[in-house]
Amino acid sequence: MYAAFVIGNIASGKSTATRYLESRGAHRIDLDQWAKDLYVPGSDVVQEIAETFGYDVLDAEGGIQRRLLAERAFSTPESIASLNAIVHPRLKQRLSEILLPSLCCSVSLPDYGLLVIEVSVPRAFQDIFPLADAVLAITAPLEVRRERAIERGMDSDDFDARSACQPSEDELRSMATVVIDNTSADNSLFAQLDRWLETLPEADCGHVASMRNMDTDRLTHAVSAAPEPSQDTSLKGDVHG
Repeated sequence: MYAAFVIGNIASGKSTATRYLESRGAHRIDLDQWAKDLYVPGSDVVQEIAETFGYDVLDAEGGIQRRLLAERAFSTPESIASLNAIVHPRLKQRLSEILLPSLCCSVSLPDYGLLVIEVSVPRAFQDIFPLADAVLAITAPLEVRRERAIERGMDSDDFDARSACQPSEDELRSMATVVIDNTSADNSLFAQLDRWLETLPEADCGHVASMRNMDTDRLTHAVSAAPEPSQDTSLKGDVHG
């Protein structure tokens, strides 16, 4: 198995990138979705969140009111850190069970070939980046990303507040082994990802290598036509919640 973290700031295109790689045969993990899966009514995670942010963040079924939690989590850097301290250790543990050979040998896991892991909070997960074979940074200038986010329905003030919590483009590049520039509105993102796929060792991800001659124009159209993840996910992009 060849594993790669895919990092990027809000509206950089990292979700588009991981979906495209998924269309090429990779197995995709979205840590934001994993975090949502933790919000089961009655779970330890939900209980800790309620104790930290107030029991009124719970809905009638005992789940999390994500918008209300987002308002409180983004109110201060300390509150974001508090939420991350609840969620992130559980995500890291689950990832470690997949990525660490010493743990994988005791559980039955599918042969993913190529595994791509979408990370919205790279600073928080940087300590486990060495467990993967590569770290791809999807980058785009701040103004380009702001325009994209607003076009998708995000309030500009909300975008600015979230961006202020994220690493600079230079910091992202410093975390990465591969940097992919997604400034352009054309399909150059997919072309760059195709070139990266060509560099991967076939021994680790042979079934992905066997797909290299697929109709990439068709795949590109399919991924481009797919809707971007909704900006209404409330906590997506800055904390995994």
